[in-house]
Amino acid sequence: MTKAQDALKQITTGAVLSKGPHGETPSPASDVKLTDDELARIKAMNAKAAIVMHYGGNDWSTAQIAGLKSRFAELGISVVAVTDANFKPDKQVSDLETVLTQKPNIIVSIPTDPVATASAYQAATRAGVKLVFMDNVPNGMQAGSDYVSVVSADNYGNGVVSAHEMAKALGGKGTVGVIFHEADFFVTKQRYDGFKTTIQKEYPDIKIVEEKGIAGPDFAGDAQAAANAMLTKHADLSGIWAVWDVPAEGVLASARAAGRQNLVITTEDLGTNVAIALAKDSLVKGLGAQRPFDQGVTEANLAAYGLLGKQAPAYVALNALPVDHSNVLDAWQQVYHQPAPADVVNSFKK
Repeated sequence: MTKAQDALKQITTGAVLSKGPHGETPSPASDVKLTDDELARIKAMNAKAAIVMHYGGNDWSTAQIAGLKSRFAELGISVVAVTDANFKPDKQVSDLETVLTQKPNIIVSIPTDPVATASAYQAATRAGVKLVFMDNVPNGMQAGSDYVSVVSADNYGNGVVSAHEMAKALGGKGTVGVIFHEADFFVTKQRYDGFKTTIQKEYPDIKIVEEKGIAGPDFAGDAQAAANAMLTKHADLSGIWAVWDVPAEGVLASARAAGRQNLVITTEDLGTNVAIALAKDSLVKGLGAQRPFDQGVTEANLAAYGLLGKQAPAYVALNALPVDHSNVLDAWQQVYHQPAPADVVNSFKK
């Protein structure tokens, strides 16, 4: 077994590597439980919830919302709004103001910007709304007083996974480019740090020769332009890391247009298009996956904690999931709680 393969095996069975937004030690999602009595009390409340997303329409957001809605239905909590800010802080502030007019008891949200949105979330707290955050936390807000909890994947761990997947595919040597998220966004910083630190510390024969930040909202297009520039400047570039699957789609497009079928791409999040590439064993060679459906279920349970006045862990994280060609179909089932779509299954190269 190679060094990278051994590291990936340990991550699969090991602890969460990330810390929370304020340095909190992670609690496992399995610790977030409701008794039968608590469940009955929640159902009797006939509570209302709103889901305020940073942006939607991608596999990750869709699965997160599905997990939330599924568990809210079991808890007797009605979802009165689902919004999409398209990664624009001012739009999210407006979304929050509109949502508050519907008087939800709960808001589950992923803030687009920790500074620009803070006052809008603080207004929700003052209105008595129980806040549960995905991934990011607004500046100046504290768990237990201003919000219930924050739920995330092990984003640092998934960055580590994608680094080991890169090293495995490259045989431990080569030159790589990095496409990161340039916004002030807690979890995407963790992914970048996990990838870069692992490559620099553990793989001295892999050199990061170029880095480029992208701001979106056209993350695939921005990443394609960045990859085009990297492939032009570095004719012998061995691989490119992209911060999540949508930018990775742009790297895929760039590599195909340049005829670079030998380029190694690793990323994070198991979206449809990168899953198809993994199934074909082409270009995308590995990734660290989140479990967004399970994150949504956990967030709904923590919202119930808030309604009950039950003490909640400040930071809950779900383990990193290494995915490569060999396990992509099984990983899809774990991530989305449903079989892989036909396009992925039919692409699988045996």
